[in-house]
Amino acid sequence: MKAANLDYERAPRPAVVFGCLVPAPWLGAAAGLLLAAGPADGLPDRFAPLALVAVHVLALGMLMPVMVGALFQMMPVVAGVAVPGAGLLAPFVAVAGAGVAAGLGFGLLGGMPQGMQAAAAAGVLLLLAGALLLMAGRRVAAVDATTRTLAGIGAPMLAAVLCGIALAGTFGGWWHMPVAPVLGMHMAWALGGWLAALVTGVATTVLPMFWQTRRLPAALARGLPMAHWVPLALFSGATLLWPGQPALGQAALLAWLAFVAVVAACGLAGTLRARRRQDPLWLLWPVASASMLGAAVLGAAAIVSPASDMPLAWWAGTMALVGTGVLPVTAMLGKIVPFLVWLHLRRLLPPRARVPAMQAIIVPARQRRQAWLLLAAYLLLLALPLAPVPLARTAGLLLAAANAWLGWQLLSALRCMRQMRRSGGLPPRHAAWNAEGSHAEGGHHHG
Repeated sequence: MKAANLDYERAPRPAVVFGCLVPAPWLGAAAGLLLAAGPADGLPDRFAPLALVAVHVLALGMLMPVMVGALFQMMPVVAGVAVPGAGLLAPFVAVAGAGVAAGLGFGLLGGMPQGMQAAAAAGVLLLLAGALLLMAGRRVAAVDATTRTLAGIGAPMLAAVLCGIALAGTFGGWWHMPVAPVLGMHMAWALGGWLAALVTGVATTVLPMFWQTRRLPAALARGLPMAHWVPLALFSGATLLWPGQPALGQAALLAWLAFVAVVAACGLAGTLRARRRQDPLWLLWPVASASMLGAAVLGAAAIVSPASDMPLAWWAGTMALVGTGVLPVTAMLGKIVPFLVWLHLRRLLPPRARVPAMQAIIVPARQRRQAWLLLAAYLLLLALPLAPVPLARTAGLLLAAANAWLGWQLLSALRCMRQMRRSGGLPPRHAAWNAEGSHAEGGHHHG
């Protein structure tokens, strides 16, 4: 199977990417604090007000800016196509996500319809981001799973955001739309068309590059991303055209979940045999793959047995959002940010300047401890149905601490880059700099 070439000379300036990535962990920490301090009434129901708001703060405040920022980087580097207007839009991506989440918070927790109206209005910026990604995608030469995903990823983002705006405007009193079908499509395109498709598509390049895993079997890779999008499109069409026959849409969802389960099982097998298992962030990937597998199985069980007394929806949603979203995003941030710092320093400083090794930009031991803290928070979130109030408080605090620690590590990486630029490549005496080692490390990581 032909793979895309990586052209780092096309990489955008650091501010474009870092403007999306750096604020994200702090908004993830805000989601944890909200879960720890908010009203726990209704938990573990996934539609409890606190759950809905925390989910959207995590999804829109943390995951969405990181993914959009990564796309701003990957489009030119992997696909050779720059996203138009990325430099102007980048500073507002995290702000727009936080604004939508804040509006939902005021609307759902404070009972303020104006909050829902504000969320709908702020969602227009996210529509713009999706439209720009879709425009750029039209010029992508789709030669592998990653570039095919990049070529069309703007479409599921637009679908998810449009459904979200429709729901927020309905609850805000601007218009009236049937909530149940639009909510189903919103969840399907947000978790499946956007999150699952982007994670699996990008992982086919990122996992072999950073963790030296086997590539996904060619037969499955050829199905990405359309094996995500076609069943979800059929589900959406059945929901809109035959709302009185839910079995049609459910059959499409079950077919999609079966594909997700197979991809996740292959991903789990591949990550368990990765060559760089000593890497501090490696463990997040097999847990993420197992979470995707679990979310697919439990999601299918929830469709087949909707009256089950077990909290299937809570477990499936937590595995999808945190296990399949927060864990791999954290792992990629811990690799991509140090690499981007190294790359830009290597480009900006004189040829003989001493560039820090990636391990000096973010210390691996700290990454490993932060990963374990995040996994502890994830475990408590899965156990939340056993004791909703105390576990929500504890898990929220751990999630906030893990994300804040990640945010501090990213700020330290930027501080390193700023200090090196100011000094012209002369390192501080206390840092572990090594010009030859850093070159080997950087070359090793960008494959």
